[in-house]
Amino acid sequence: MGLLLQLTAVIFILVSTHHPTAGRGHSPLIVLDDYEGNGIRLKCSSERLFSEVHMLWTDSKGENFTGTPLNAGASNADASSSLLLQPESGNSVSCKIIDKTLKTSTESSVVIADVFFPATSPWLAAFVVILLLSILLVIAATYKLRKNNKTMARALNAKSELEKEISQLNERIVEEQIKSDKEIKEAENKVEKARNELEFRRARSRAVNITLDETCKTGNLVFKDKNRVKCCIQKDAHSKLVAVANEGFSKETHYWEVEVGDKPEWELGVLSEKVRDSLKKSNSDPLGFSLRFCQGKYILSDGKDLGISERCPVVGVALDLEEKTLSFYNVDEKGLLGSIRDDFSGKFYPFFNPGPDDKWLGIRPVTIPEPLPKAFT
Repeated sequence: MGLLLQLTAVIFILVSTHHPTAGRGHSPLIVLDDYEGNGIRLKCSSERLFSEVHMLWTDSKGENFTGTPLNAGASNADASSSLLLQPESGNSVSCKIIDKTLKTSTESSVVIADVFFPATSPWLAAFVVILLLSILLVIAATYKLRKNNKTMARALNAKSELEKEISQLNERIVEEQIKSDKEIKEAENKVEKARNELEFRRARSRAVNITLDETCKTGNLVFKDKNRVKCCIQKDAHSKLVAVANEGFSKETHYWEVEVGDKPEWELGVLSEKVRDSLKKSNSDPLGFSLRFCQGKYILSDGKDLGISERCPVVGVALDLEEKTLSFYNVDEKGLLGSIRDDFSGKFYPFFNPGPDDKWLGIRPVTIPEPLPKAFT
């Protein structure tokens, strides 16, 4: 509205030319009504009512414009018409009212500067272009962001799946490693067992017959069939009950087996010829190399506890004078219980301690079902 007032202020109203033939008339009043589209709506009105009037709109060249039909009021003594003036129509426009009855005419003109016409600013086009480009950039950035988010989500899912597969693979590797270690351990145990069994069979292939010397003993012992011995008086049992064999060995390898059954205490081993002779004369406690079972433990004469919990009903004894080793075997399991390495110089005799109980300890005859190949003997 303020713009219209300014516009009205700069309009130059030209003095109308009257051609009166009967009475005086009023000049038409041109009013800027409003902006409409790219043009300006002009309204031309007259305060006097003529009996028959005709209203013309013309430009600066005298060419006619087409306005709205004449509006004549019967009671208000006025007539009006409007025209939409476009920017390309020219700046000057005139409104002429002709009274055909009185043969008079009145005319008013107006000049409107171009600056007052609504026009598209060059900055508006740039703004629209920039706005469209910004919208496109936002759409492109949004699309790219969503695409990147989808790509990132797929990458994260792929990473998660890969980590899951790696974890499963590591678990399988650990399982396979445990399984492999277990198989290796079992294989090593089998190899060790086979080696021990081979050593056992090699030693057993050197089996000899052993008989007990009833004249060489300590404590109250009773003999049976020259291969069985036990304590006969438990309450008065000697601290060291020993029965010595008739056979002595000074070279090569010799093996024999002893049935100990479930006896709670016993001792097996060898002693030197010197100790044997001393035992015959003084009945003293002998010193030798042995394996002792007492209070559920297997202990070598050098004090080593073998840490074996299983009961061994039959014990094999092998004296290898070439390797200077005394070995003890679990005959039922065909495995080594323990060994003693020493000088073993001279002649050695097997000895047996049946313990203070009244159960027999016996030397078992060894039968070899089939000889070992020479490569293993």
